[in-house]
Amino acid sequence: MRFLQCYVCLRRVFAGLTRNTFLLAFASLFADISTEMLYPILPVFLTETLGATGSVVGIVEGTATAVQYIWQGVAGWLSDHFQRPKPIALTGYVVAALSKPLIGLSSSWQRVLGARALDRFATGTRSAPRDAMIAASADPEHRGKAFGLEGIGDNLGACVGPLIAIALLSWFGFDIRSIFLLAVVPGLIAAAMILLIREPSDHAPAKATIGFNLRRFPPSYWRYLAVTAVFGIGNSSNSFLILRTRDLGESLTSTVLIYAMFNFVAAVTSYPAGYLSDHLGRKKILLASFAVFLIVYLGFSSMSNVWLIGGLFVLYGVFEAAYRAVGKALATDFVPAELRASGVGWYSATVGLSGLIASLVGGQLWTHVGPASTFLFGAVMSALGIVAAMFLVPQKSS
Repeated sequence: MRFLQCYVCLRRVFAGLTRNTFLLAFASLFADISTEMLYPILPVFLTETLGATGSVVGIVEGTATAVQYIWQGVAGWLSDHFQRPKPIALTGYVVAALSKPLIGLSSSWQRVLGARALDRFATGTRSAPRDAMIAASADPEHRGKAFGLEGIGDNLGACVGPLIAIALLSWFGFDIRSIFLLAVVPGLIAAAMILLIREPSDHAPAKATIGFNLRRFPPSYWRYLAVTAVFGIGNSSNSFLILRTRDLGESLTSTVLIYAMFNFVAAVTSYPAGYLSDHLGRKKILLASFAVFLIVYLGFSSMSNVWLIGGLFVLYGVFEAAYRAVGKALATDFVPAELRASGVGWYSATVGLSGLIASLVGGQLWTHVGPASTFLFGAVMSALGIVAAMFLVPQKSS
């Protein structure tokens, strides 16, 4: 009887989700295992193996992030123009997997920048078409849950990836460069998940026009992008959180474990965040995520106790889960079905360009003023983002 009750409960919680939704979540799981095997060790590789500075970390991560998200806008347009998101997404997954070893083979930070940019270019190629397929895999009233489920896969992969890296480094004696080579395996498994996708059938006929469809987006969408840009200018790369933890004297193993904990929290809170956005409204969850970010960045600017830093990483995981699920769901809410990939693509381009500014400014502040200034700047911009969201983001889509 209890088993039956649990089954009925699960059916209710996951109601409205389809086979494609789960396959896309698994694709994100394995893709992020591949990426996050590298992410927490990349700033250490740059600074301790290649001798780069904090400013270089900001340049590498900021540029790579900008390449990913700016190209994601173009990839979204291509997906909408040809109405074939699956092959575009598949290409991105394959290239992203194959680019990982190039980072480990680099002998200078400039080569790391090139390889990292290629990896993020491929990620930008796959992301908007994938997100459009996620939006198409669920009705609007279940869209928050669909993105929340994908967020579980993404953030769980971001938790498992660093743990695999630590196991390979500590237990099996691999050197740091080898991790970049082995990351190709889960990346290719992610591509295999995309091969199993049944391409959504609700697309409008392919458009014959050339252009980026910018005039077809409603005013509510543009106001949302403006809020995203204001907040994003303070949302610098997570690499600075990792460097801050290392600054406090933590070992590489402890730093990666704390980062894995952050991603685990993001994984377990992602689906509830999407679920709540379907029932309470996405604007409320968006504002709550901005407020959590403000608290975290203020904490990182002033705290030096590693246990308190660990607690801030837990809070940051809550922010990451809510912002990822609700941010993309809102972007697709504000646009018509035939422009979903473009809508989420240009939203991500805004995230990327503002993230580039945030990382470049954060890197300069870190090097020339001090680590605390990077986080204080982010806190100020998040406060401005909260005010902007209160007045500019509508409660519901048009």
